[in-house]
Amino acid sequence: MSPELIADYANECGEGPLWNPVDKKLYWVDIPNAQVYRYDPASDKHELYYQAPNGIGGFTIQSDGSLLCFMDPAGMAILENGKFRYLIDEIKEEQGRKFNDVIADPVGRVFAGTIEDSSGKGRLYRFNLDGTFKPILDGIGISNGMGFTLDKKKMYYTDSTEYRIDIFDYDIKTGDLSNRKTFVQTPEGGLPDGMTVDSHGNIWSARFGGYGVYKYTASGVLESKLDIPMRNTTSLIFGGEHYNQMYITSAGGEDKALNGEYAGALYRVDVSDLGVSGVPEFFSRIVV
Repeated sequence: MSPELIADYANECGEGPLWNPVDKKLYWVDIPNAQVYRYDPASDKHELYYQAPNGIGGFTIQSDGSLLCFMDPAGMAILENGKFRYLIDEIKEEQGRKFNDVIADPVGRVFAGTIEDSSGKGRLYRFNLDGTFKPILDGIGISNGMGFTLDKKKMYYTDSTEYRIDIFDYDIKTGDLSNRKTFVQTPEGGLPDGMTVDSHGNIWSARFGGYGVYKYTASGVLESKLDIPMRNTTSLIFGGEHYNQMYITSAGGEDKALNGEYAGALYRVDVSDLGVSGVPEFFSRIVV
């Protein structure tokens, strides 16, 4: 179960990996360099898929396989068949702040969070199916990894600067979040970053500065750590036909002397021997 190097693009901040079940390929971004990458495990080929005009903090996959991108500064765009089009140029209230991690919910709405800067704290937004949006949470440092419990009744949410993963009650009919509680406090092993949920309901949280991925049970007990030879692991996702391949992104490729020889690379771990598999991420279904 050794991590396998898949692509070494020396990403400055590789992030947001998603498995696209439509074309059976993995996509991820290098946020500050506005680049979208793609990997095809069938051919073992990877490529720079698209050079965007501005940074992409995160994206979801629409039901037709296109990528719904959340931008820096905070706007929204669609990337379809190699063509890029803005849907929202910028949310003026964000005053230039940028989107970071995003997730589609079981209905197809999108939760997308921004990062604090000198002008103020970030917010978590909910984008509805008709493209309207509203802030639902404020006072955020670095909005990061999210996920849903298997019964779709709760949502996990990470604010990296608080070293904490929280859990909310989630109303699938309205998309409302309520009853916020601390799921885990994570002072050890770096900043909690991207996350995903496996088929047993366990939570896997990447650690920026922590050389690995931490696995928590659904009750919040730290069960194990998956060591990765990169200082700044940023996010992860399960992919492949049986969702038993874990893909892990990383940051720091601009300074490999500090962050490691393969900082900024994409890794893969075959977790089938652990009896672990993921569940498909939900499609976004925003009208574009």
